[in-house]
Amino acid sequence: MTESIQAEEEAVLFAVKDGIATVTLNRPKQRNALSIAAMNGLYQAWERIDADKDIRVAILTSSDCGTFCAGMDLKETSRVKQETGKDILTFFKDPFHFRMRRVRVPIIAAMTGHLIAGGMLMSLNCDLRVGLSGTKIGITESKIGRGSPWGMPLLWMLPQPVVMEMVLTAELMEIERFRQLGFINYLEETPDAVRDRAMKLAVAIRDNAPLSVQAGKRALLTAMSVGCDTGLEMAWHIYRDAYESDDAQEGARAFAEKRAPIWRGV
Repeated sequence: MTESIQAEEEAVLFAVKDGIATVTLNRPKQRNALSIAAMNGLYQAWERIDADKDIRVAILTSSDCGTFCAGMDLKETSRVKQETGKDILTFFKDPFHFRMRRVRVPIIAAMTGHLIAGGMLMSLNCDLRVGLSGTKIGITESKIGRGSPWGMPLLWMLPQPVVMEMVLTAELMEIERFRQLGFINYLEETPDAVRDRAMKLAVAIRDNAPLSVQAGKRALLTAMSVGCDTGLEMAWHIYRDAYESDDAQEGARAFAEKRAPIWRGV
């Protein structure tokens, strides 16, 4: 069943089916901009995913409106400042989405439109990305006097000159360029095709050994942070639970018995 994280606005929808969680930004009239309710709803979604051990993979998408996410809701930002005297960031549980980066299971971005500012932030925090042909990507904070400290991981994901151009010019770039650079895994022609591709990836991930998948995500992100030699050493420790699990034996048994493995995650 699909339900609202923030009932008063239904800013974020959360659904789980067959081990796959789908998190949907649901503010199409605002181009899926990130309001207080949306930001805090996303935080709650990541908490729920980590608390439910039956969830093995997540998809992040948004309601169709031509934009996956337009970034922070600037109208609400202005209103909140006038009404409270405080910046809107003080009302976010996690202003720069650090909690999202710590989610234990892989997150697939099903981006059915343009991704701008906070939309780009969320896409880089996902582990796989499916985009819509003909859309654009941008880090536009310099146009509104904000900033993009969250963009530093992009230096390990894209060429430095491209990241520098994005941050300094704040101009939008064609998504096809990012597909060529390897930042986008797949491009599709329609929003439904984007979601279908994301679901196919999610099913493939879900059907693999969960401890191996979770260790794979953690080890790769750790190596990106600490470098090759240290990352290699740490990966052995990260994968230890997978090697020592019952699932490691189940994989061999299933192969020998010519059947699909039954993963228990232990």
